[in-house]
Amino acid sequence: MRVYRSLIIAACLGALLSACGTGESNVAAGNKTGFLHYGNGAEPQGLDPHVVTGVPESHIVRALFEGLAVKNPITLESEPGVAERWAISEDGRVYTFYINPEAKWSNGEAMTASDYVWSWNRALHPDTGSLYAYMLYPIVNSEAYSKREITDFGKVGVKALDDLTLQVTLNEPTPYFLQLMDHYSTFAVHPETLLKHGKMTDRYTPWTRVGNMVSNGPFTLEEWSLNRRIIVEKSDHYWDRDNVSLNGVYFYPTENLVSEERMFRAEQLHFTQTVPLDKIPAYRERENSPYVQAPYLGTYYYLINTDRPPVDDARVRKALSFALDRDKLTNTVLQNTAIPAYSITPPNTLGYYPPKLFEYDIEEARRLLAEAGYPNGEGWPGLEIVYNTQEAHRKVAVAIQQMWKEALNIDITISNQEWKVYLNTISQRQFQVARRGWIGDYVDANNFLDLFLTDGGNNNTGYSDPVFDDIILNRAPKAKSREERYQLFYEAETMLLEEMPFIPIYTYTSKHLVHPSVEGIYPNLMDSLNLKYVKLDPERSLDTE
Repeated sequence: MRVYRSLIIAACLGALLSACGTGESNVAAGNKTGFLHYGNGAEPQGLDPHVVTGVPESHIVRALFEGLAVKNPITLESEPGVAERWAISEDGRVYTFYINPEAKWSNGEAMTASDYVWSWNRALHPDTGSLYAYMLYPIVNSEAYSKREITDFGKVGVKALDDLTLQVTLNEPTPYFLQLMDHYSTFAVHPETLLKHGKMTDRYTPWTRVGNMVSNGPFTLEEWSLNRRIIVEKSDHYWDRDNVSLNGVYFYPTENLVSEERMFRAEQLHFTQTVPLDKIPAYRERENSPYVQAPYLGTYYYLINTDRPPVDDARVRKALSFALDRDKLTNTVLQNTAIPAYSITPPNTLGYYPPKLFEYDIEEARRLLAEAGYPNGEGWPGLEIVYNTQEAHRKVAVAIQQMWKEALNIDITISNQEWKVYLNTISQRQFQVARRGWIGDYVDANNFLDLFLTDGGNNNTGYSDPVFDDIILNRAPKAKSREERYQLFYEAETMLLEEMPFIPIYTYTSKHLVHPSVEGIYPNLMDSLNLKYVKLDPERSLDTE
């Protein structure tokens, strides 16, 4: 993640973030004016729904835009967004979305089904280069279009039957398809605005800047001060404006966790993106603690570039994984805030349990490393772990570095990178081993396994297996029952773990500090934030004990 400049930190803790220089805290002022002050982690890579890929970006994009359906913040069930209702054919292959006649763009124009046809054309177009294009692959001919096998988007199963009716035809019944409508990669963008600033498929054009952006969500973009803050304000044209309590949100790039926690204690933030690990025990002991921890559908792992020696050898990859004491790591370094992981898919993902093919086994790790040509670490060429700047990532990397040294007698170097540099390093595959985390975009094992599809937008490992691809893309979607589908996933994940193009480390929990005045931010499995539900109660104060 991006470096949070020391100068900015100092300013944020002082007058820069105080309410208009009055000395009143952000929280106190925000509670009066209806503005939430939100610690957002990294500075966003961008705000284009079809280009961005990260969690920090998603919070802001989902404030500015809304999908056909949205997630209920408590149950995560799909409920009306831009579409006031939908119908699903008996065979589960045809979805008909009925656009809310009151749904408008932030410039007051009515939203139409054609906006979605145009936007999904853009999201799938190979020139756009969306890393999430595959999210729409359940749609008829969408994958062929995205891979230039066909060039006529009219053959893709997306049709505007009239201004307010969108018909989507799928290849096979897709249990999670409605969940995708709340993922930013499926959001509509305003065609005229994009074309005013470039071609349909252009990336990072000025259309996302303040004063240019036309969006359709509960809030509009009012300020973007790089590495300082992003401000969004309540939209005048959002269809459900009367049920939006907040007047706006300040998003801060709080990559420095120590500073973020201090800002919270100083009441400069209502909400932190995470909590420094060494602070968690003290917060747990407090009565009426602002610390909130909950299960989270995500896996923290090390990505492996299988084309770079020495990790181009599966025996080396397995040795590294077997020599990692996950119980010790999660109990000590992570302060019991995570669960050891032995697969890419978190256990009990809507009833799916992944295989566990290995455990902590130093002797087997040493045997594999020797078999690969490095007995007791002799002849080891070196290995670098790359991680994005954050103290927790550094602590994990240092602990693993020590474990591998003690167990295998190999030297490991660690290197931190600013968020944008790190993302580029991953996408260009300029690494041997890299810190990675994947948070489910929808509650289904498919969302974790499709990370490793050949040439997939998020597959940066070099792993490729046509049998694996066939299971995920063809056989599992055609399964006649959940049991058959899950068995196919189990088979595919077994193949993946036998090759080990990644090292699973732990299953996440969400960890936040939440000011007592904040209502409507609910713990849920996806840590999903819907700002439409958030309210501020000025009468509730923080216990600073």
